Amino acid sequence: MDISRTAFSDIVDNLYDGLYVVDRDRIITYWNKAAERISGYSAQEVLGKSCSENILTHVDAEGNSLCIEKCPLAESIADGNRREAEIYMHHKDGHRVPVSCRLSALIDDEGNVIGGVEVFTDISNQKVRESRIKELEKIAMLDNLTQLPNRNYLDKEIERRFEEKRLYNLPFGFLFMDIDNFKQFNDTYGHDVGDMVLKFVASTLIASTRSFDIFGRWGGEEFIGILCNINHQNLENLGTRVRILVENSYIIHNNEKLHVTISVGATLGRDDDTLESLLKRSDVALYKSKSSGRNCITIG
Repeated sequence: MDISRTAFSDIVDNLYDGLYVVDRDRIITYWNKAAERISGYSAQEVLGKSCSENILTHVDAEGNSLCIEKCPLAESIADGNRREAEIYMHHKDGHRVPVSCRLSALIDDEGNVIGGVEVFTDISNQKVRESRIKELEKIAMLDNLTQLPNRNYLDKEIERRFEEKRLYNLPFGFLFMDIDNFKQFNDTYGHDVGDMVLKFVASTLIASTRSFDIFGRWGGEEFIGILCNINHQNLENLGTRVRILVENSYIIHNNEKLHVTISVGATLGRDDDTLESLLKRSDVALYKSKSSGRNCITIG
């Protein structure tokens, strides 16, 4: 059975996965509807532009830019081999979206490589987040600006972790995060832009971590992470990954890329901990990160 060009185009355009096509110079020539939904960029905004031109700016989990070197799509165009990768795509709203990619060269009837194709799937646990948001809305424990759990919810969640540790010896970790120089940022760009930053930092925290971890807004520019079933090394690794991804995220305001960084104080819950002792220890660790030059993590 032959499928018409129109029917085939309609099928591709309505895939659940994002799909885009580039030529040999990595200029985007096709961008489907799912790519619009996952990235926030419309086809009109990206067609005819390089995929690295203030659009996707892919990074890996260590924050390395994949658009400058080690681009898996460029490598597939160069050698003709198919590849798979998990990377972090820049969303138009500023945050990072973890995506699973399948990449291959685009070959014409004569066997010549004429470009490349990337198919990508959002793996940011969006369904889990939507379910949690609905639950929080019912009990008025949601921060209106960031759509993260608020302080009331976080207090109760920490107490649950204490109870699980006491009854089942389940370890948990705690991240206390603060946006660096946020007052100065607000004074420079205004509170509306500051609110945009708070929202993209919140989205980055949610998208870059595990579905069963809890992240919330503690107040102002402070965020909390409650990490289940974790050891010291994994706590440091996850806290570092969050810090790096925030550092490599940005929003565009008046044609200017605006970046922020976070400082992190991290600790593991102890048998003799109270809410107050846990907060104090993580706050001391956060202060050490600030004193060490900011944009770093300290384990307390």
